Amino acid sequence: MRSRAGIALLAGALLVALLTSCTPPSPSPTGSTATPSARKDRAGMVSVSSSRDMYLTCRGSGSPIVVLISGTGGAADEWTTLPPLSSPSSTAAPAEAVLPALSADSRVCAYDRPGTTREDGAPSPTPPVPQPTTALDGARDLRALLDASGERGPVVLVGASWGGMIAQLYARTYPRQVAGLVLVDSASTWLAQTLSPDQWRGWMAVIAAAPGDSAAERPAYDPTLQEFAAAAAAPELPAAVLSSDRPWDLGVTPDASTWPAWLAAQDDLARAWNATHVSATHSGHGIQVEQPALVASAIRGVLARAREK
Repeated sequence: MRSRAGIALLAGALLVALLTSCTPPSPSPTGSTATPSARKDRAGMVSVSSSRDMYLTCRGSGSPIVVLISGTGGAADEWTTLPPLSSPSSTAAPAEAVLPALSADSRVCAYDRPGTTREDGAPSPTPPVPQPTTALDGARDLRALLDASGERGPVVLVGASWGGMIAQLYARTYPRQVAGLVLVDSASTWLAQTLSPDQWRGWMAVIAAAPGDSAAERPAYDPTLQEFAAAAAAPELPAAVLSSDRPWDLGVTPDASTWPAWLAAQDDLARAWNATHVSATHSGHGIQVEQPALVASAIRGVLARAREK
């Protein structure tokens, strides 16, 4: 899901509302501390096959490469720019978005998945694909994009909301390419247990209600759960989990908030990855937009641990 300040719904729930409204280096071992020669900043389309292109932007240099993965419908610009201050008269120093803030520390990339939308409401230049799509579809697309662009691993994956599902499955599918993991109020398979059966069914019904002929990204959760069940075990990686601490709700059971179930799933997620759990974020669901400095700090911590291995 897109995660601008004030957006407080997870992938799928908000999506329905919106719808109805120099040679590349060889892959290095995961713990490599090698630093590639300085690379040029880039922003543009990359051909991932004879029939498909994807938009990619990268800045900085260094290894591992940090790859930022947005939630459902979110494009790369939620990591590169921030909305204007809500109070124009504020004297506070303006915050810096996650990607530019990290570009002095390592190579940092963000990209547009098919069916995503820019912050100005324009569709991404990445061509659409049939929807819904699974987390494994997303992981395979990202692998193809990194290979085609020459932005090869090792990588530290940073996934927000539905993007966290893609990051987790990528790490379990291509473990030798992944040096670390940061999950930003990420969705997880544990939600299928922590949500009540009524809440889970309600959430899946909201996602399924999206128009079938729409090009907008729509996550396929039930098939994704099957992909996770069939995947290899989670590798041991430096990892961090950041969780929202300002209550929000999926809105699928008005008489029972989904917030407690969300928090329980975040705890399970942190335990599963043996991750540092940052729960005092002073943020709603869009932590990378509401508290970008906190997200950047967590990524730097994982980068430092990855470089020590």
